[in-house]
Amino acid sequence: MTSNTPLPNGSTAPSMQSNHPTQPARPIQATQPAEPSQAPTRPMPAFPSAAPGNPDAAVSLRGLFKQFGQKVAVNNLSLDIPVGSFYGLVGPNGAGKTTTISMMTGLLKPDAGSAMILGNDVWSDVNRAKHEIGLMPQPDQIFDLLSGMQLLTYAGMLRGLPRAEVVKRANDLLSAFDLTEAANKSVSDYSAGMTKKICLATAMIHSPRILVLDEPFEAVDPISSANIKDILQEYVATGGTVIISSHVMAMVERMCTHVAVINHGQVAAAGTVDQVAAGEDLEERFLQLVGGRHGAAHLSWLDGGDDSANTVDTVSGIESGAAAFPASPATSSSGSLNGGER
Repeated sequence: MTSNTPLPNGSTAPSMQSNHPTQPARPIQATQPAEPSQAPTRPMPAFPSAAPGNPDAAVSLRGLFKQFGQKVAVNNLSLDIPVGSFYGLVGPNGAGKTTTISMMTGLLKPDAGSAMILGNDVWSDVNRAKHEIGLMPQPDQIFDLLSGMQLLTYAGMLRGLPRAEVVKRANDLLSAFDLTEAANKSVSDYSAGMTKKICLATAMIHSPRILVLDEPFEAVDPISSANIKDILQEYVATGGTVIISSHVMAMVERMCTHVAVINHGQVAAAGTVDQVAAGEDLEERFLQLVGGRHGAAHLSWLDGGDDSANTVDTVSGIESGAAAFPASPATSSSGSLNGGER
């Protein structure tokens, strides 16, 4: 059917209209976003009910379980850490020490199990638990563009301390850790050992009842290390509890009153250092408990003697050394670079 449509100049133009009735527009179906692909997870095993936690312990862990995808990091771990102890957590890489520390300090929620700090369930009141703990941060977890004094002031005021008290404690800590001269320097300009010390100071400034330290002596010079040990031992003597994760068995054996060996996410042994060592050197006992030691691999090519073994490449038959790499046209017979004519 044809009809006339008026134009702006007053004339009309024909327009075409369909003889067929118009169809109502179909509603557009909203598409559901695709589910993000997730790594398959291993079903959590059923564990027998763990005994209740010990309210008299500084830290009491019961049946802790945590997995990431197919990887079980902590597997039904239970442990009591006495008040006033200097407690070492040792284990091979990947044993579950860091994951356990994260769960006991309120940084990582376990898939199963419970953690108590001084008789209080961590996950019922995380803020209260964190108030009782001084957790030493890793260097990549701090605001290193701040100066040492600014970082300590921030850490103290974050804990609710008055500024005047924070400044006093910060100066005491800077002096104790031999950082007074670097107090106003950016932490990003600190050496690795200085950074470790300022991280430890941030964990101490609010005077917690429990200190949790992950490799506190790594990259620290012997003099500073001795000073830190004295500070920690004096803290324990006042009734504080130190939990230290380390790979240095000699240091753990010398400093700690108690130790737990963690392997494959479980406690392989725990008790006083003498109980765990069972009359042997702690390092030897550790190797017995975790296994994995093997004879030295024989690398036939690793020879610290003369060069006679390197005169011929036994695979290709090419002489090794200078003869294996003849001088290129760009080098003179003496081997020096030639920047002249070609």
